[in-house]
Amino acid sequence: MTDGAAAPTTLRCGPYRIERARIAAFAAALGDPHPAHTDPAAARALGHPDVIAPPTYLATLAGEAEDRLLAARPECPATEGVVHRAQTLRHTRPAHAGDLLHATVRLAAATTLAGRPLLTLDCEFRDAHGAPVATTTSTLLCPATAPPPAPRPLDTTGSEHP
Repeated sequence: MTDGAAAPTTLRCGPYRIERARIAAFAAALGDPHPAHTDPAAARALGHPDVIAPPTYLATLAGEAEDRLLAARPECPATEGVVHRAQTLRHTRPAHAGDLLHATVRLAAATTLAGRPLLTLDCEFRDAHGAPVATTTSTLLCPATAPPPAPRPLDTTGSEHP
């Protein structure tokens, strides 16, 4: 940001290839035994072209895209110390194995809470044909940009002790 350019409010990320093995690993980590996450025949029986990702799978990809946008924003110079306050996911359709998704992450709102930047980010996923798949919205509380106050000097008289 030293070149005087304005911080971006939108960033396109990806492509993200959705893979069967990663879907299966994510479903196992969630403890979700539904066969449509691991068995192509079970997914096809439900009308899908291949195994489907659990609904929260795209939140992991959104996190990567959000981190990239945050790295370019002055409000949140580091992702360490960021508090993830809320997240919603709105699906147009499930993500399937074999999908090639592109994400567009956008700063939807920027305010402050208790002196800390509070950012709302929308991350829209579209398939290789440009059709919508899902949108996530995350609310993030960034670390304070001002340094913390200096510690008070020790009271050598002991008057502050109970």
